Amino acid sequence: MPEMPEVQGLTSFLEERAVGRTIIRTSVGAIAALKTYDPPNTALHGAKITGVSRRGKFIVLSCGTDLHLVFHLAKAGWLRWYETLPTTPIKPGKSSIAVRVALDDESGFDLTEAGTKKSLAVYVVRDPEQVPGIARLGPDPLSQGFTREAFGGLLDGRRTQIKGLLRDQGVIAGIGNAYSDEILHAARMSPYAIAATLGGEEVDRLFTAMQSTLTEAIAEASGKPPADLKDAKRRGMQVHARRGEACPVCGDTVRSVFFADRSLEYCPTCQTGGKPLADRRLSRLLK
Repeated sequence: MPEMPEVQGLTSFLEERAVGRTIIRTSVGAIAALKTYDPPNTALHGAKITGVSRRGKFIVLSCGTDLHLVFHLAKAGWLRWYETLPTTPIKPGKSSIAVRVALDDESGFDLTEAGTKKSLAVYVVRDPEQVPGIARLGPDPLSQGFTREAFGGLLDGRRTQIKGLLRDQGVIAGIGNAYSDEILHAARMSPYAIAATLGGEEVDRLFTAMQSTLTEAIAEASGKPPADLKDAKRRGMQVHARRGEACPVCGDTVRSVFFADRSLEYCPTCQTGGKPLADRRLSRLLK
């Protein structure tokens, strides 16, 4: 799933390539991906792109102040950019293309989604806050006002495992499964630690790890075209998706815990006192 660093990379890329261009056509290949009908997607035709921004994992393509194309790539979505957009018509339901956007210099992009479980979402709205997922977002962890004190306040009283809290978009925007693994590894913290029980030094460590991990990943994604962002993400991972490999910090074997639709990865030596986590939901440390 694209998370904050990759989404920021895509945002920066579109800001450089698409701002100032006029949308001449939008083609919908997956009707279920288009979540709004007023304004219709055809309202974008002839509109000039004036800005591109990121809200959590959402990308907002603005055409003035009262017309916006908003999309969330979900688990298996991606943006495919073309300097010269293909002219072959899109046949709804016959390809991985959900939406195609054509610009006035013959460039453009496809929003694509692999697999059979379709979650990619596209909205045409007058105000980004009309998108339910944006309206419920928590603070951006790299925003100027997101201080150590603000972070500590979010943890207070929450009897929630820290892994789940970091992934909760209503608490903190932009972090998903991969970067929560990376942040917790950098913080030397169990994914099952309870947020409300963390001491001051642990909160300090976690906040520092979150800031540094995301900042470094965004820097790595900066300037890369969409086609290169996925590989850059994989290369930067220390434990996520590296089950069975050696931890780059201590050399222990990276392990996984599997759930219905995802897994988490961690290093027992760095994060759980050398004890492996039982591989089942609501796992506790093995005794």
